[in-house]
Amino acid sequence: MAAVGREDFAGNLICSLDCPDYSVRAGGYPDAGQAVQFVFGDYSLDVGRRELRRGQNLVQLEPQVFDLLVYLVRNRDRVVTRDDIFAAVWGGRIVSESTLSSRITAVRKAIGDSGEQQALIRTAARKGIRFIGEVSEQTEGPAQPIAAPAATATSRLRQEVHFCTASDGVRIAYAEVGHGPPLIKAGNWLNHLEYDWESPIWSPFLHTLAAEHRLIRYDARGNGLSDWEVKDLSLEAFVRDLESVVEATGLDRFPLLGMSQGCAVSIAYAVRHPERVSHLVLYGGFARGRRKRGSQQDIAGGDAIVTLIRQGWGQDNPAFRQMLTSLFMPGATPEQMQSFNDMQRITTSPENAARLRQSVDEIDVTDLLASVNIPTLVLHARNDAMQPFDEGRRLAMGIRGARFVALESRNHMILQNDPVWSRFFDEIENFLKT
Repeated sequence: MAAVGREDFAGNLICSLDCPDYSVRAGGYPDAGQAVQFVFGDYSLDVGRRELRRGQNLVQLEPQVFDLLVYLVRNRDRVVTRDDIFAAVWGGRIVSESTLSSRITAVRKAIGDSGEQQALIRTAARKGIRFIGEVSEQTEGPAQPIAAPAATATSRLRQEVHFCTASDGVRIAYAEVGHGPPLIKAGNWLNHLEYDWESPIWSPFLHTLAAEHRLIRYDARGNGLSDWEVKDLSLEAFVRDLESVVEATGLDRFPLLGMSQGCAVSIAYAVRHPERVSHLVLYGGFARGRRKRGSQQDIAGGDAIVTLIRQGWGQDNPAFRQMLTSLFMPGATPEQMQSFNDMQRITTSPENAARLRQSVDEIDVTDLLASVNIPTLVLHARNDAMQPFDEGRRLAMGIRGARFVALESRNHMILQNDPVWSRFFDEIENFLKT
């Protein structure tokens, strides 16, 4: 999925990369203690319940899109500038033009408007935007308490990015956020510390973890903010990356979370440093890469993915988009799909993406499983198309005493709109308390 045309404040059409933010500022408005409802056309915007409805139908909105819509409706008497929006919705943090444009596009789409129609949200060239729809406002007294979205308690979390150096001289970027007990997440294919923190795919996930933990994660070599120009992309090199991050943070003992090929890296690290790892959590993982499973079909499938990556990485190729999305997150929303495509261009080059994929396909930690003597939780989506369910079972069966949880999901990348979202985090938190 390539970036799509969006209207900027100058009234021009721009092609942009989305870096959506996941800040939720519930209660940040002057009358947040009241159940305020705005009605315009067929739509009703209930601030207290954080709901947008068209008639009786609930319109699904990302939290920040909702906040932006509320801000525009509240300030419909004037043109609001980008600085106004940055202050109100992003807490004064300056973000890219593409980020702002993507949120405006999402708001317009949610209320049946567009940059071409501008029936409800109008662009004032070189000045800002204004909500121009006719609105009736109702105040119904104190709002009833409601369950806050996962990010509400963490809306002011700010990660700190640092760098360390692996034993072979490769510079590795890592980030820390949160103030609870530590949790280290191993790198996976692919990451970008800054983009993931704000993307609609990873941001809810990361904010949820950071709400309970001092979350430490990193970009493995070859992608994100870490060095891209590297020769060694082996499993051994990935383990060295994790070792360098652990040493840089100064942690003596911690739980370790691995996802996808990060599971193999976590297993190898845990076997090498059992005194450092208190708990091992593995999601969507495998012991054997595609080329190590003894199946010509798996090998051919892996080779096909590598070929497609080299030819279509980050390009506007519908076939490539559909293939990768259907493998990683068939339950994704359009916004998540767009973010996934933007992630491709931001995280690494087509050649690195292909090399990393080939390296992942060559991984085999089968012989290490019996040496894992750490409490282990293995979770796997039953209909995961990227890493087969049986590979998750194989991990759990090979690790003595491992607990296995089958999730009724199709997504290799766990998404906030997935029905198993709450169970996923409940299982992890309950396990880490043991």
